[in-house]
Amino acid sequence: MDLAVAGVAPLQLALVAAVALLASVIGGVAGYGTGALMPLVLVPLVGAEPVVPIIAISAVLTNSGRAAAFRSFIDRRRVLIVLAAAVPTCILGAYGYTRLTNTGAMLVIGAMLILTVPLRRLLRRKNLRLSESGLAAGAAGYGLVVGGTAGSGVILLSLLMAAGLEGAGVVATDAAVSIVIALVRMLVFGLAGVVGAQVIALALLIGGTSLPGTYLAKALVARLPVHVHSVMLDAVVLIGGAVMVARALYP
Repeated sequence: MDLAVAGVAPLQLALVAAVALLASVIGGVAGYGTGALMPLVLVPLVGAEPVVPIIAISAVLTNSGRAAAFRSFIDRRRVLIVLAAAVPTCILGAYGYTRLTNTGAMLVIGAMLILTVPLRRLLRRKNLRLSESGLAAGAAGYGLVVGGTAGSGVILLSLLMAAGLEGAGVVATDAAVSIVIALVRMLVFGLAGVVGAQVIALALLIGGTSLPGTYLAKALVARLPVHVHSVMLDAVVLIGGAVMVARALYP
């Protein structure tokens, strides 16, 4: 990679790669992580506006590795149900994001990161169970949110668990859905002209670095308690989201 193309110092690129590796391990074990953690390091480096496009492109590589590692657990029927409902609204959400200013983008990302923590805990506590029609309805809302935010993968995970999936089946099915959603977002962002050389370079760095972490996560998934990673991630996400909102409101 041409470091001049990325427009970021080598030490900063190393930090991005290290966080991407950590996020991929957490994502493979807990089911989400990349979209929640990467904005915390990307926003200070490149600003808020390119963050969602960067994560959208890197998600293709990240989730391809995860889907390959857990391919035998993919629930194809639920993948089709979610995509049929989520793709149209994802297009709307992604287009809406392209109309935001840098401050607006920072507010959206920060607020979404903060909201993911209580949302995940609430859905788990309610122990909801969704029919296929309920899954489709929830997926439509997920598509709108994921189109224009980072860190919203927790919504899809919660929907899949409420639809009856467990363990590796949740991680695998989430990855399969997320590949297509990422491609849709890439298309919208590309047509809107917000995908430049810096976005592509950083996305490839994040996606490429995350691949080894996915297979490490697969080795860890049967040995480490997921709740430990979830609690740590929640703390990081809450702090990072609060910092972003504060920076947007008090530049």
